[in-house]
Amino acid sequence: MSPPLLLQVLLAPAEAARLSLADWDLLIRQARRANLIARLATELQPQLDDLPAAPVRHLRAALLIAGRQRIATRWEVACIRRALAPHGIEPILLKGAAYLMRDLPAARGRLFGDVDLLVPRHQLAAAEAALIDAGWAFDAELTDYDRRYYRDWMHEIPPLFHRQRDTALDLHHTILPPTARVKVNTEALFADALPVPDMPGVRVLAPVTMFLHSAAHLFHEGELDNGLRDLFDLDALLRDFGRDATFWPRLVPRARELGLGRPLFHALRYTTQLLDTPVPAAVLQSAATDAPAAQRLLDGCYLRALMPAHASCDDAFTGAARLGLYVRSHWLRMPVGLLATHLARKAWGRLQPPAEALKV
Repeated sequence: MSPPLLLQVLLAPAEAARLSLADWDLLIRQARRANLIARLATELQPQLDDLPAAPVRHLRAALLIAGRQRIATRWEVACIRRALAPHGIEPILLKGAAYLMRDLPAARGRLFGDVDLLVPRHQLAAAEAALIDAGWAFDAELTDYDRRYYRDWMHEIPPLFHRQRDTALDLHHTILPPTARVKVNTEALFADALPVPDMPGVRVLAPVTMFLHSAAHLFHEGELDNGLRDLFDLDALLRDFGRDATFWPRLVPRARELGLGRPLFHALRYTTQLLDTPVPAAVLQSAATDAPAAQRLLDGCYLRALMPAHASCDDAFTGAARLGLYVRSHWLRMPVGLLATHLARKAWGRLQPPAEALKV
């Protein structure tokens, strides 16, 4: 398959000057489906005045949204800090909020929907209670089974939503489900966390660990609706952190210490193949020892599923590829018996009429 137009323009922004209006229509649609419209706008910002007016309106609006999100996220993190600091809890920010608060290149033009936090397991109950006291609450429509699913089997509690600001918060105690086949060395995540400038009591993962968590999120959890956005995150992190000569020698050993050798292999494989990310040959060779036996099959799936979820990016096998990776993510997440029970329970729930219909 030829690369989608969105990927072509993000990798070579000068190509935008040669697009027809029909091309622009397709480009904006692909960018929205990939949640990359603000990143596209950021890449094209130096030439916006020379581009057609209609698409530029969409791009400038995306830049405004991204700017507003930066302000809102900083305020939200400050509110979280005020809620947790009196209890001696120093949360670690993950993914989008971490990129933003550390002002990393990965944050530029990145849109995200919630703030992800990591706290030690022994502080989880206290952190949950403090956040609820500060105005966050669980979704009232969450079922008893869903609550049990999160509490017993997942690496986070159910999502929290602020009652006044309507902001979303995910509170983690590790980065992969405890039931997963990959066993993460959770204690090691906290060992080298770094402070957030001008925000005492809030931390982020160290560069190598931050990259590995992002790799695990994309290539273990199977959330591929934002797959291309997350792949660009990995590319931006590697290009930024890789300027430090100490980053590359630590990458593979740290991945194996944490139990994340395979997500690292996939992250390096697809960033280099799709985004031409510069990675030292020795690092690629070392990471390749964690390649799975079915790598050719996974290539066929990921090279399709990482593209924008838009019809123009699909071929006859894209649907099967996405389904296969969805099933794989659940297989990685749970033992077979638990997985069968979970899927059967969710399937049964979808067959039941909604509660409103039962009241009629």
